[in-house]
Amino acid sequence: MTASTPRRLLAELFGTFWLVFGGCGSAIFAAKYVASAGDDRDTLIQLGIGLLGVALAFGLTVVTMAYAVGHVSGAHFNPAITLGAVVGGRLPVKDLPGYWVAQVAGGLLAGTLLYVIASGKPGFEATGNMAANGYGDHSPNNYTLLAVLIAEVVLTAFFLLVVLGATDDRAPAGFGPLAIGLTLTLIHLVSIPISNTSVNPARSTAVAFFNGNGAPGQLWLFWLAPLLGGLIGGILYPLMFRNGTFALGRAPDEPAPAPSPGEPRG
Repeated sequence: MTASTPRRLLAELFGTFWLVFGGCGSAIFAAKYVASAGDDRDTLIQLGIGLLGVALAFGLTVVTMAYAVGHVSGAHFNPAITLGAVVGGRLPVKDLPGYWVAQVAGGLLAGTLLYVIASGKPGFEATGNMAANGYGDHSPNNYTLLAVLIAEVVLTAFFLLVVLGATDDRAPAGFGPLAIGLTLTLIHLVSIPISNTSVNPARSTAVAFFNGNGAPGQLWLFWLAPLLGGLIGGILYPLMFRNGTFALGRAPDEPAPAPSPGEPRG
């Protein structure tokens, strides 16, 4: 039995909220912070989870929410994944606008709460400190627009291939969320230094306007590149792994796909 549309959209909203709140929150609050050394308040030490911790946090948000609501909505939490699921025949085209609205709304809600919490620390300055994505001067290591574009397209395309492959009806049952979460962790390990890692337009939109510092003006790239990557992945997967058959919708001789992503049961 397929879950109702409101339930599916609510699942996407909550899932995207959790991804942004957990992933970006780890970067804002825990990647690096300063604490006193014992009782000596004049001696400060730097602590934090670093790049590896942030990458794991993003992966864990997807794993946990995919197990929690994947059976309801397919656990996309990402407009690029939804686009790839549509192109790959896992989700009807008519469902795409609702998924996108729910994902962006969930991300913006999380971004708003992160800003409110972060502002509770005396001296906090949101500008440049809200885990936004960027290129050029706003890239963590000053990578160019072209370099960021290539990285985001390639990584999103491979992410979509893993999502579709791990949730294929022929894949080992029950391991899809783990494969997807580990892939997102790997993606962050590669690209945090390049672009602060988007591969998800909803994640980028969630914090860009709170961050300022050029992020709103560069947001277009973090819609274009992930969506292009999702489109490429959505085209390649059925061509490579479904006997060369590709169509907007399931091939006539193709068995029903696994419930995640795009065709939930509930």
